[in-house]
Amino acid sequence: MAQTVGRNMAAPLLFLNLLMYIIVVGLASWNLNHFINGQTNYPGVAGNGATPYFLIFAILAGVIGVAAKLAGGNHIRAWRSDSLAAAAASAVVAWAVTALAFGLACKEIHVGGHRGWRLRVLEGFIIVLAFTQLLYLLLLHAGVFSSKYGPGYRDTEYGPGAGPATGMEKGGVTGTRV
Repeated sequence: MAQTVGRNMAAPLLFLNLLMYIIVVGLASWNLNHFINGQTNYPGVAGNGATPYFLIFAILAGVIGVAAKLAGGNHIRAWRSDSLAAAAASAVVAWAVTALAFGLACKEIHVGGHRGWRLRVLEGFIIVLAFTQLLYLLLLHAGVFSSKYGPGYRDTEYGPGAGPATGMEKGGVTGTRV
C-alpha cells in the first residue's frame, strides 16, 4: 500500500493533463486554421501581434504533452525505474514547451486588444497546464526523496554498503580470459 502513494497521486493528474492537452490541441489548431485563412473577424478568433506565435507554441505544447502523457500512462501501469526514465524525460520536455507557450499567453494578455473567447479559453488552458504539468513533474521525481512515492532511482544491490555480487563467489568466472 505504501508503495503506491505516488502512483495514486500521479494517475488522476496524468488523466486530467491528458484531457487538457487534447483540448489545447483542438482549440489551438482551430484558431490557427482560421488565423491562417485570414478570418480574424470570425467570432472567437481575432488576436494581436503575439497570436500567431502563441498558437504555434500552443499546438506544439499540446502535441508533445499528449505524447508525454502516453509515456506517463505506460509508467503508471508498469511503475518501474526504466519506465520512470522515459516518463520523466518526456514530461520535462512537455513542461518546457508548455512554459514557453505560457510566456506567450502572458504576453498576449499583456498586449491586449480584442481576443475572441476561444483564444481566451486557450490562454487559460495553457496557464493552468503550465502549473499542473509542473506538479505532475514534481510527483514523478518525488521518488528521489522517498521510495514510497515512486519506484526509486537507486538499486539497492549496487554502491557502497552493498553485499557481495551474486554469481562471482558461487563458481562464476572471477578473472579475465587470456
